[in-house]
Amino acid sequence: MTVAAISDSLAVVRAHEDAFSALVTRQSRFVFRVAYAVVRNSHDAEDVVQETFFKLYRSGKWQNAENERAFLARTAWRLAIDRRRKIAPASDDAEIVSNAVDPERAAISADWNATIRRLVDSLPEELRQPLALSASQEWNSRQIAELMDIPEATVRGRLMRARHILRQKLESLYGK
Repeated sequence: MTVAAISDSLAVVRAHEDAFSALVTRQSRFVFRVAYAVVRNSHDAEDVVQETFFKLYRSGKWQNAENERAFLARTAWRLAIDRRRKIAPASDDAEIVSNAVDPERAAISADWNATIRRLVDSLPEELRQPLALSASQEWNSRQIAELMDIPEATVRGRLMRARHILRQKLESLYGK
């Protein structure tokens, strides 16, 4: 192999690495949000992000993706689902930040947020995941359907059922 051929090969490798590095920089926050919507724990979501990019780098499939965000979302979502199955439900790691001076209001707000989180977490997976993607990621039913590989009408039905169940549970807890 000649020096020119080696130099050309190194340039191709550098370009490949630079393109992947740009992908990670561009999309890592997005991948984290998708993972967090499923695993509901920042440490596990970070692990899913690393696993997602590591898997994509090794396979090289990221270079052929038509829709980069959809491809990353689907990969991260599947890895997060696998991770969620492996781990036991953990305690909340979200910090509740309040600008309220009144400790009583802060306690009430924290209690309300914890109640909502418990109610959402108690939903069946098939209802909780579309609701989490809709609420936290502000995705529409078409995007969720594409990610979960189910019909859009099914997503809308699941969202409607999840909201109905949450409304019923809230009414039974706090009255009408």
